[in-house]
Amino acid sequence: MATLKTITNPREWEKFVTSHPESNFLQSYYHGQTHEALGKKVHYLGIFEGQALVGVCLGIIEDAKRGRYLSIPGGPLLNWENQSLLKSFFEQISEFAKRDQCVFIRLRPQIEDTEQNRLLMKENHLKPSPMHLTAEHTLQLNLNQSPEIILAQMRKTTRYEIRQAEKLGIKVISTTDIKAADEFYDAQIQTAKRQKFVPFSLPLIRSEFSCFTKHKQALLYKAVTPNGKPLAYALIIHYPTESSYHFGASSQEGRRLPGAYAILWQAIRDAQKLNIPRFNFWGIVGENQTKHRFYGVSVFKRGFGGQEIKYLPAHDLVLNSLKYLPIYLFETARKKIRRL
Repeated sequence: MATLKTITNPREWEKFVTSHPESNFLQSYYHGQTHEALGKKVHYLGIFEGQALVGVCLGIIEDAKRGRYLSIPGGPLLNWENQSLLKSFFEQISEFAKRDQCVFIRLRPQIEDTEQNRLLMKENHLKPSPMHLTAEHTLQLNLNQSPEIILAQMRKTTRYEIRQAEKLGIKVISTTDIKAADEFYDAQIQTAKRQKFVPFSLPLIRSEFSCFTKHKQALLYKAVTPNGKPLAYALIIHYPTESSYHFGASSQEGRRLPGAYAILWQAIRDAQKLNIPRFNFWGIVGENQTKHRFYGVSVFKRGFGGQEIKYLPAHDLVLNSLKYLPIYLFETARKKIRRL
């Protein structure tokens, strides 16, 4: 029988996470520290069979107004084909969550969306969540190929915009200075107003940037005109298993000049220099979802090429049915209102 134990050694945690090629920063120790810095309770749980570490689960307690729950983004990381291990894990994580007075557990593991994996969730008493947890439909680029091949595989218009950025003298600046996070946040507010989405908070952006830059795993990129006028921004997490285009923003001027193209091309080349195997453009929507508010940015991302990956959507393990029902109804309605 597997047992859950708290891991306090970041090196032990990171060694396990980075040994799993499907992982990304979501289950990293530093992602946990990001949320601890925001005042949240975080569980760093190792899954052991005897003395052997066979899995990890980074769990974040979310004190939402609608009810407290345990969030497991991009995890847990374990052998999903081991039925007895899964049964033992879900039994024990439920007890952890109940002690924290959670109404439910919400997870979005790093496994693909297949009929078999959906059945696996059902067999372990989980149900599809009414809301997403982290990006489920993503676009990922294999970096184990030359820049010339990557360019050749891009959409023609994307290559054109990258070359235009060079001709126009657009420069890409990268920094680890925390002050840049405030400038990025201001640009994100303006982007959110134009595109009608809820922006990420400044404390979250500052915390994530700070925690990952301490370990040389994050850069904030800014594209500027030759006279220094800002066009676009991006917060890139350069985690050893995957570089992630996590946050992005643009100025009004950036809507007509190819600053965002220049940033992503620079970030891709930086990731290759760091020997990171793939670049994750993060969330996209289906090509037929033309009315979705993120359709435009999805077209932009697809121009860089890559493979579309659909992860298993978020699932909930209900611990208190009476309190969960109004949460389910509320989130279902909010999803429709926000066009998610």
